[in-house]
Amino acid sequence: MSTLRSTPINVKDIDRQLLTLYIALVLCGWLMIYAVTRDVDDPYSIINLSSNHGKQLMFIVLCSGLLFVIMMVDWAFWRTFAFLLFLGSMLLMLGTVFFGREVNGANAWYQVGGFTFQPVELGKFGTCLAMAAYLSSTGVNIRLFKSRMYAFAILLLPILIVMLQKDTGSALVFFSFLLVMYREGLSPTWYIIGFGTALLVILGLIFEPPYVVAHLLIGMNAVLINRFKSKTAPLWVLWVALIPITWWWEDTSRFLMTTTEGTEVILPEHLPLWVVIPHLLLFIGTFLANYLRKNSIVQSQLQGWALLVGAAAILVFSANFASYTLLAPHQQVRIKIWLRPWEITDTKGAAYNLLHSKMAIGSGGFAGKGLFEGNMTKLKFVPEQSTDFIFCTVGEEHGFIGSFALIALFAWLLIRLTVMAERQRSNFSRIYIYGVTGILFVHFIVNIGMTMGLFPVIGIPLPFISYGGSSLIGFTLLIGVALKLDLHRFQA
Repeated sequence: MSTLRSTPINVKDIDRQLLTLYIALVLCGWLMIYAVTRDVDDPYSIINLSSNHGKQLMFIVLCSGLLFVIMMVDWAFWRTFAFLLFLGSMLLMLGTVFFGREVNGANAWYQVGGFTFQPVELGKFGTCLAMAAYLSSTGVNIRLFKSRMYAFAILLLPILIVMLQKDTGSALVFFSFLLVMYREGLSPTWYIIGFGTALLVILGLIFEPPYVVAHLLIGMNAVLINRFKSKTAPLWVLWVALIPITWWWEDTSRFLMTTTEGTEVILPEHLPLWVVIPHLLLFIGTFLANYLRKNSIVQSQLQGWALLVGAAAILVFSANFASYTLLAPHQQVRIKIWLRPWEITDTKGAAYNLLHSKMAIGSGGFAGKGLFEGNMTKLKFVPEQSTDFIFCTVGEEHGFIGSFALIALFAWLLIRLTVMAERQRSNFSRIYIYGVTGILFVHFIVNIGMTMGLFPVIGIPLPFISYGGSSLIGFTLLIGVALKLDLHRFQA
């Protein structure tokens, strides 16, 4: 291994797969931006800096120079100055709260002449460096409480600043570092709690909280009856069997809702009290019957179950109240478009983007309409189509084949980064590359998902494809440093 360490580094040894994937995605992105914003009457519009594709071309050239600079910088620089770069990026992000320009309700941008700059893209890079530097430090073990708290502090600081900017979409991206922590040994229990919490929050936003809590009680009764071999099982089975009857007993016509796409769904808003109350009494009875045994182990278990039910109920009610009362109106609408589309009746208002996004993607069919032949693209039916909704252009002009090819490129990119991460001798390099993988994965999944209604429209770009100098610079930094660190993969 010492022979490997002393082997001189040659730039020709750069990971060509990753570099090729980066170049391919950037070029695909520029072509799609050009398809959206080109002027057919201006043959020189490719280099017109007043157009989005002209600006993007300029940023591509700039990022090519940035990659060259990264390759020239000593690889140890990024580990040595990781925390300094992190603090600098946090200060830049915080500055937008006081001096930033408001865009779509968020103070997350700096205005510089005719250009805008979003420092959160540097914040992702800085956080990636800081997390790698901390978790690779001597004596740090993510399984220890102190180390875990410091790691969570690095994660939560940018999230707090982004929330102050009112840019909730970008805040979601920073949770990608939980994937890094899992790789470094964070207990799966944390993820079970996290996914369970997320599920309860989503259910509380889709349905009315009492409806969710009622079903939670039904499920908890099943757990208690099975756990403590309660003789009340026949009663539980009886009351569960009565639930479907409520669909005919109640006047289901009031549950008929019309979605923004014209389809009707049946959604119960609550369970009748004659179903809910017996389950509540059954839960209390099962709890007391076993608690009065005065077995300390059983009592502690029952206290845990009771606390779990209480915490879950509070979470469901709190999430519903916070989302539909405390959030800004445009944020409430985004949630409803995602989880309660039957409440959105104005198809020319808040639901306009999503409806036309789905139409554009669906109209492409299997092979697409052809490059520059997308009617919805040419006629600007989808707002923000060169940025957040750029995937619509891919779907309309290149159909299923083009969409699948783009998704395959991203999948290849993520797999390649994972392979690169696992072959690093340096813990810092491994953790950093995993951080890059997590950031790209969340961007990719959420952006494509929101264009199809699978995720809320939260306004985060599709890496390398969406228009935006800030995002392209940020993603280039992430990939460039990963390439540089990988050149020194045999060094610890």
